[in-house]
Amino acid sequence: MSIKNMFSKENLKSDMLSSVVVFLVALPLCLGIALASGAPLFSGLIAGIVGGIVVGMLSKSSLSVSGPAAGLVVIVLSAIDDLGGFQGFLLAVVMAGIIQVALGYLKAGIIGLYFPSPVIKGMLAAIGLILILKQVPHLIGFDADAFGEMEFMQQDGSNTLSFLVSSFDHIYLGSLIVGLISLFILIAWGSNFIKQNKFLKGVPGGIIVVTIGVLINYLFGVFYPDLSISGDHMVNIPVISGLDSLGAVFQFPDFSLLTNINVYITAFTLAIVASLETLLCVEAMDKLDPHKRRTPQNAELKAQGVGNIVSGLIGGLPITAVIVRGSANIEAGAKSKMSAIFHGILLLIAVAIFPTIMNMIPLASLAAILIVVGFKLTKPALYKQQFKLGREQFVPFITTVVAILFTDLLIGILIGMAVGIFYILKANYKVPYHYEEEKQVSTNNSKIRLELSEHVSFLNKASLQLTLEHLPHNSNVILDGSRSTKIDYDALEVIYNFKESAHEKNITLELINIPTGSTVTVKH
Repeated sequence: MSIKNMFSKENLKSDMLSSVVVFLVALPLCLGIALASGAPLFSGLIAGIVGGIVVGMLSKSSLSVSGPAAGLVVIVLSAIDDLGGFQGFLLAVVMAGIIQVALGYLKAGIIGLYFPSPVIKGMLAAIGLILILKQVPHLIGFDADAFGEMEFMQQDGSNTLSFLVSSFDHIYLGSLIVGLISLFILIAWGSNFIKQNKFLKGVPGGIIVVTIGVLINYLFGVFYPDLSISGDHMVNIPVISGLDSLGAVFQFPDFSLLTNINVYITAFTLAIVASLETLLCVEAMDKLDPHKRRTPQNAELKAQGVGNIVSGLIGGLPITAVIVRGSANIEAGAKSKMSAIFHGILLLIAVAIFPTIMNMIPLASLAAILIVVGFKLTKPALYKQQFKLGREQFVPFITTVVAILFTDLLIGILIGMAVGIFYILKANYKVPYHYEEEKQVSTNNSKIRLELSEHVSFLNKASLQLTLEHLPHNSNVILDGSRSTKIDYDALEVIYNFKESAHEKNITLELINIPTGSTVTVKH
């Protein structure tokens, strides 16, 4: 999206409204992840602010949103202990950022093109299920777990499912009422009545439910004190009361530990895991993007690296692109990366100026927002669609869902990748295409013919993607699948995404015997 379009009146309005929803979701997540990581609460908020403003400005991703990630909690918790304190850990965060910048310049981001489509969709579906399972306790008022905790196995020995069951023995009626009303409003907000109303359809439901949640709790306090929500059931931003407390907010790296080998081990671990999570997230957000815009992976690694350097230098947690925030951003109607930047600014304003007002928001209202986001990521229609695509698509998809649900994001992805690769290796791996270019003297344009081979798999996705992206402007391109007996869904997705954007480079594209995106086997 061009700078002009980003700052158009219509896009700015959508981005500002969606940024409010992302901000409301990110606020307790930043605090919850810091708490679960054994780090100062402000470190999560600093990471959220840096992820929004710094990474948002440098990133070329249109819709992803960065901040502290639940997937790094275990690493952070262990590293703080291994390095003798939080300031030693901050040095590792800075070093991790430097490594990520280097990875970007080394063009390591290309690995993002090798994640097969069913694994990415399985990851999104699994995140949706986890959001629902993890947020139901907060919806009904059982807030023993940190808001935003995503691991299956928990520190107290319980797991996601056992904790969910036990939460129904600790229902807090005030939170339950607010949560159910919020859920009802959000469901109603997706109805045709709202969509047909010119004013209401432009207002994200998340803003409405938070406002109503605060109002209901105020009325509880006035008329039904026993139902009033307070304490752990509310957003809880530490209040900066003066210069003395401000000094505790910003902690700085301990550079005396530069000779400690554990700092470098932690830094490399953070850099690799954070980079993988970021590449997974931006790939997933690109698939959810209505306009099918693609994020340059190497540029994203550089942006994330700079973000981690800044975050580490001023006392923040490590940063990645985060699927939960990005999904909420898309659901709220964001148009460009300005939404991510605005959400970072709102976090800064909330922490610096309005913490008392933010602390009036019930967690039950925010849980309802995340439950609806989760359901839209894991709709039954998605499972049905993947099943119809055949065993080679469905088995890696459902394996990824189950593996992430019962382990964590990265382990689940690796298991899903292994299953996907198994199916691909069963087929004969061939060169994906024959490339032939002829210069037309009369028009000074190129006539290019790409003849696909007998079998085109997801392993050919990166090669095909890069070839199509680097086709010269004003060329006439023929993409011929006449010799192909099988074209995997991932390759078809690349072809049809290119077809939608070819006109931007004035490329004339002709498809011969290329099946539709919902078909994987070519019949001659």
